[in-house]
Amino acid sequence: MNKRWTTIFALLVASATGAVCAQEIKGNAKAAEGKVAMCIGCHGIVGYKASFPEVYQVPKISGQSEKYIDAALHAYKKGDRKHPTMRAIADSLSEQDIADLAAYYAQHTVGETQLADKPSKVPSAEVAELLKKGTCVSCHGDNFSKPLDPSYAKLGGQHPDYLYAALKSYTVEKNTRIGRNHPIMVGMAKQLTHAEMKALANYIGSLDGPLQVVPESRFRSKQAAN
Repeated sequence: MNKRWTTIFALLVASATGAVCAQEIKGNAKAAEGKVAMCIGCHGIVGYKASFPEVYQVPKISGQSEKYIDAALHAYKKGDRKHPTMRAIADSLSEQDIADLAAYYAQHTVGETQLADKPSKVPSAEVAELLKKGTCVSCHGDNFSKPLDPSYAKLGGQHPDYLYAALKSYTVEKNTRIGRNHPIMVGMAKQLTHAEMKALANYIGSLDGPLQVVPESRFRSKQAAN
């Protein structure tokens, strides 16, 4: 076998091995109990707020799907999401850590949440047009909480100010500290004015949803430094 084919064969073997390893990584929610200290200081406090790049409540992550949390952490790790604090945290995590944390927060809820197929509130005519324009339901599903793909976010009941900040982040370009890069969301967000983003965020955040902040009694509410 000549050098060229040896190289190609080695690359194929490496790719196949990597794919097999990725498939073998299973999240262990119990194991994550010893890994969540870096998460609960923000996501485990009711009313906790970030102050960069603006003040907003940090997102509810308890009850998000396992695949979404996994995808979000990998996006920070790759730099597709640029929040400095979250990037630093994601960079410190192994593939197993990410899988464990994703499994933990997917089941980290109190009580049961049963959602109807239709949103709990009827949107205004303006918001209804914006939802149609952004085709939000086509990805995020019924009640904005049953995503078409489990790697997409559940949105219903998420903090409105966080949703607004997240939507704006998809329109940021050429900034190493803020912004998100997701082709579908970038295309959708760039159709909207800030006022339209806020109207969407306020409506979707007002709905009943499965997302929760499960309080950590050892912490008190306060504003985050990140």
